[in-house]
Amino acid sequence: MMPIFFIGHGSPMNAILDTEFSRSWSELKETIPKPKAILCISAHWLTHQTSITSNEFPPTIHDFGGFPKELFEVEYPVPGDKEYSLKIADDLKSFQCKPDDSWGLDHGTWSILKHIYPKAEIPVIQLSIKNTTDGRYHFELGKALHYLREQNVLILGSGNLIHNLGLVDWSKMHHPNFGYDWAIRANELFKSLILSREEEKLINYQSLGKDANLAMPTPEHFLPFLYILGASTVDDPVQIFNDQLVMGSLNMTSVRYG
Repeated sequence: MMPIFFIGHGSPMNAILDTEFSRSWSELKETIPKPKAILCISAHWLTHQTSITSNEFPPTIHDFGGFPKELFEVEYPVPGDKEYSLKIADDLKSFQCKPDDSWGLDHGTWSILKHIYPKAEIPVIQLSIKNTTDGRYHFELGKALHYLREQNVLILGSGNLIHNLGLVDWSKMHHPNFGYDWAIRANELFKSLILSREEEKLINYQSLGKDANLAMPTPEHFLPFLYILGASTVDDPVQIFNDQLVMGSLNMTSVRYG
């Protein structure tokens, strides 16, 4: 069965810089069977209704500002798979999932995939995050995606378990593994709950206490993880990687199931 991943994507600059994180993404390809398609749930596509890209050739979206020109010139000219997207949308009709050809691939998707699959030859489909804080909705939708693993689809969730931009210490950009005390505690809490498969506590993330609340003042970067948790099984081996804090209030901690 195809493994699945939640990947802490961090700064868009990881798309063009040689960092330990981008190198780890490049190495993932050797540990994954070649997928027939990739489905990505990115923190950067929030919608009022669950949507799925249906473009034959999804555009590369540069959904950020204040970065070097070089980053805005990056293209990831991967094909989509409209027929398969429509089939998935139909399979998710209980979640009122609708096809959408107005979006494409945002940096939560392409900044990672350009390292894993630089040839951009595997079809990529993106699933939106419905703008609800209800963790169970996202978890149950993830469960509904599990069958795709048996169809050789690689499912990726892209976000950050700890993502508090308001408290970032930009002066520590080049200080490896720098985290505030509360962020260190939150990171350890998340890892403990993930490794012990405390599903209910993770689904009810808003009740995890002060440190966790500081870690996600808004939940959109955490929610992709719940899709991956839902699509996993109790038989999946769990691996934590890229377990680092960045600039005090972000982490790159990533999870592999299977």
